[in-house]
Amino acid sequence: MPMQRQRKQQTKMLAGLQNGNVVVTSGGIVGTIIAVESDDTLVLRVKPDGVKLQVSRSSVSSLVTAEGKK
Repeated sequence: MPMQRQRKQQTKMLAGLQNGNVVVTSGGIVGTIIAVESDDTLVLRVKPDGVKLQVSRSSVSSLVTAEGKK
């Protein structure tokens, strides 16, 4: 039962991603979403050089909150 709840929360989080969100990918890359493409891909801007990466929406493992940045 807890696994189903966790999967629902993950699906809800992935569906709600939008520009400006800071996310962590399953590979550990932290970036800011700068574009949400129609084919379920995201464009992330990664610090410090501002490199743009295109990743699949499903590769996002978590959303970084304001409390997580402290």
